[in-house]
Amino acid sequence: MRRKIRPEDLSEADLRRLLVAKRREARRQRLDAFRQSGRLVDLAPAPGTPLTEGLSAIQIDEPLAPRSEEDLARERRKRLWDRVLLAVEVLAVAGLMFVFFNGANLLQRLNAEVAAALAQPTISPTPLLTAIVLPSGHTPPTDPGGARPNEAEIPEHLRPLVQSLANIPIPTPGPEHAIRIQIPAIGIDAPIVQGDGWEQLKQGVGQHIGSGNPGQPGNLVLSAHNDVFGEIFRHLDQLQTGDEIIVYTNARAYTYIIDVETLVVEPTRTEVLDPTVDSTITLISCYPYLVNDKRIVVRASLSDS
Repeated sequence: MRRKIRPEDLSEADLRRLLVAKRREARRQRLDAFRQSGRLVDLAPAPGTPLTEGLSAIQIDEPLAPRSEEDLARERRKRLWDRVLLAVEVLAVAGLMFVFFNGANLLQRLNAEVAAALAQPTISPTPLLTAIVLPSGHTPPTDPGGARPNEAEIPEHLRPLVQSLANIPIPTPGPEHAIRIQIPAIGIDAPIVQGDGWEQLKQGVGQHIGSGNPGQPGNLVLSAHNDVFGEIFRHLDQLQTGDEIIVYTNARAYTYIIDVETLVVEPTRTEVLDPTVDSTITLISCYPYLVNDKRIVVRASLSDS
């Protein structure tokens, strides 16, 4: 029984020979058809040349010669290279996809950085500068020149600024502003005016412009002299924790309780004027008595009762 030949088992040379044989067979069949119809006239063949020469050079039904080891090895190498090239193409596509997505992420990050760099910062209002030194500073009344504002406390390069701050308009008192202060422990009962400049403190206790109002969140800052103009804050150093400070407005009275120790600070410690979250009160005066080179600071918090 003859072995059935599959096309993939044939080499390139075998396929070429089969194609040539098939073409010759087709040509012979056409000639026979022409001859039978009378459209072909046979000529005498040349001596020694058979009419069917070459037609039987290859017999299709005959088994083909087995393929050589060299052909099989060449085919295996070809298949191996095909797999290698396919793997390279897959890796190349994967690399391109990685570069694309990585580039997209990089571009997005760069855009975000550029946007952040170009974004304008949130502008917050600059706190109003209302003090270079703490209020109520003055020379002692025993000084040869008498009691007067003590410019020696102020750095020389900031003195023009202090003079400009002295021209800040004094606000008209409203119903929410403080109008009177009482401190029973040291016998104080005095009026409160707006502003804590030299002229305002001649009239009583001065409320620092821009500080909080009684009973409201914030720091209510009050100043007075200790050795001139009534010596209203003469005995602040005698106050103790738990003592009451009562501040009046046109509407009602507010009671503050001293809850921290009294401080003695340099005149430049203006942070005691800073606003607070809770409702507090800060009392300031020159110190010590008849020396006035420092400030005494008393801090109290609004009572819950």
